[in-house]
Amino acid sequence: MKDILSTAAAPSAIGPYSQGTAFGKLVFTSGQIPLDPVSGQVVAGGIEAQSRQALENLKAVLQAGGSSTAQVLKTTCYLSEMADFAAFNSVYAEYFASEAPARSCFSVKDLPRGVLVEVEAIAWRD
Repeated sequence: MKDILSTAAAPSAIGPYSQGTAFGKLVFTSGQIPLDPVSGQVVAGGIEAQSRQALENLKAVLQAGGSSTAQVLKTTCYLSEMADFAAFNSVYAEYFASEAPARSCFSVKDLPRGVLVEVEAIAWRD
């Protein structure tokens, strides 16, 4: 049976979707953007600040599903500018320093709310 994940530690969904779902031992997060979970506003700052907030939101959803960044199997990352790739990688490495998951990273034309980054993940849980 599918579990719907929800946590106040990450922003509420801004559309008809959940923060994440789990099925059996797998956790699937929706794309997390750099919204402050309390105010619902895009965090101030450039790619580093936005990357950190998106990854904190991702971490919160994973925890709500009984998982963690250490249990992530695959991430998909979206950047509004490929020129931000190196700066994004430096923040990303703080969350996935060893045994990094498989990853795809794309530059896309637009992201919700005009943000610079969005990250989603597939993980396992105990």
